[in-house]
Amino acid sequence: MAAEREREQQHVRVAVIGSGFGGLGAAVRLRRAGITDFVVLERRDSVGGTWRDNSYPGCACDVPSHLYSFSFAPNPGWPRTFSGQSHIRAYLERVTDTFGLRPHLRLNSEVIRMTWDTEELHWTIETGADGGSTLTADFVVSATGPLSDPKIPDFPGLETFEGKIFHSAQWDHDYDLRGKRVAMVGTGASAIQIVPAIAPEVERLTVFQRTAPWVMPRVDRPVTGPERWLHDRVPGTGTLRRQLLWGLRELQVSAFTKHPNRLGLVEKLASAHMKRAVKDPAMRDKLTPDYRIGCKRILLSNSYYPALARPDVDLVASGLKEVRGSTLIASDGTETEADAIIFGTGFHVTDMPIAERVKGANGTTLAEEWYSGMKGLRGCTAAGFPNFLTVIGPNTGLGNSSMILMIEAQLNYMVDYLRQLDTLGGKVAFDARSASVEAWNAHIQDRMKRTVWSTGGCDSWYLDANGRNTTVWPGTTTEFRRVTRQIDLSEYEVLRAPAPAPPPGTGTASGRTRRAEPVAAGEEGR
Repeated sequence: MAAEREREQQHVRVAVIGSGFGGLGAAVRLRRAGITDFVVLERRDSVGGTWRDNSYPGCACDVPSHLYSFSFAPNPGWPRTFSGQSHIRAYLERVTDTFGLRPHLRLNSEVIRMTWDTEELHWTIETGADGGSTLTADFVVSATGPLSDPKIPDFPGLETFEGKIFHSAQWDHDYDLRGKRVAMVGTGASAIQIVPAIAPEVERLTVFQRTAPWVMPRVDRPVTGPERWLHDRVPGTGTLRRQLLWGLRELQVSAFTKHPNRLGLVEKLASAHMKRAVKDPAMRDKLTPDYRIGCKRILLSNSYYPALARPDVDLVASGLKEVRGSTLIASDGTETEADAIIFGTGFHVTDMPIAERVKGANGTTLAEEWYSGMKGLRGCTAAGFPNFLTVIGPNTGLGNSSMILMIEAQLNYMVDYLRQLDTLGGKVAFDARSASVEAWNAHIQDRMKRTVWSTGGCDSWYLDANGRNTTVWPGTTTEFRRVTRQIDLSEYEVLRAPAPAPPPGTGTASGRTRRAEPVAAGEEGR
């Protein structure tokens, strides 16, 4: 019982939420910075984040393996140039063990509520572990990720469907698809992997396409034994391979962010890729997007188009409208009978559920502050939420490279943030200034105007309900690493906890505790 009480009342220097790439990366960087007083709160029973949750048939990464790994934890043993879900999950388990992170893990500990204590200058965190427990932390790293909470649209009549329903990120492995009439709703990154994987098994597969995606060839192959041997024995060769992959993608950025018209050649390559597999002109018309390539996420697959060309696969190009019992009705009136519906309809990206659970210094939640759109200082911090850093926050996503690069840049920012707190000493917190957040956000949105995501003529999940792109970074990873190399204290208010009140009768203090007051950054240490 004493141990349980100690656990419930524990205070830590840092609490990390989530154990995907962002959370585990933060944990490693904390240890490497000499900080061991931290916990990693994970709502599931194992690490892995989206690579644990997404276990659907055919699940794999669309970023080359040697670029989709931590720079401080290279993996010379990747089996393929584009790795599958099981290999990436195994890599994250290995990182957890290699860097001694398991003692810091608290599994099955979903964060229910987080509240900033303006008097004590720390976060009070309530979790669902052991029927409910509470801890406090001086600093919080939210690494829940934008692809963690599945989204299923509220189609009229969906509750009347008597068959099986599940999302791609919540795959029901106990349900046998063999011999079933299956509807795949959505044609995004998950769907184009699922369709080829299940088409040979089901009786009939109907794909409901709301918007045709641009699909490029997937240059995937096994990594040969000699390659793996060389990367293991001569680590520099793996580093060189990673640098080449990174450099090629850096060179592509200007086409997305400054010169979208240069993407016309890429569209021709994608169209040729489709024509090789789809011979029916009417089908090709349905599969040809009406927007500039890159406006929505570019997908990679060698098997998607051949799967759609199968005689037992139907493409409905107007999207699902409603459900009536076992009948699925498309927007153009097409009716389809189904035994199972698989939703590949994405995630809550611009309305992350964790934001509803975080209450800041002003008594409002992060979701309320972001009601008109997400915005954060350098993609990391928000005004009114002191000592709170989001990994993969607003406008930190990528359209053509590895998110691990962005994560590591934000972890540099995290380490310097904590170093600056230590330098000032005592009970101290940093709160992003509203003016700094607004200035940064205005700068990002101004740059966004000329990008393919704004000019390409599509409606993508990069955009929020107000039509603003609050998701993608409009620059290179090199630039992002530069702007997050260290914290700029002029962009923050420095909060100090009040000094303890003197005993009654000694001095003029009333004995009441004062609220923490902001101190101008330039006045610290005077």
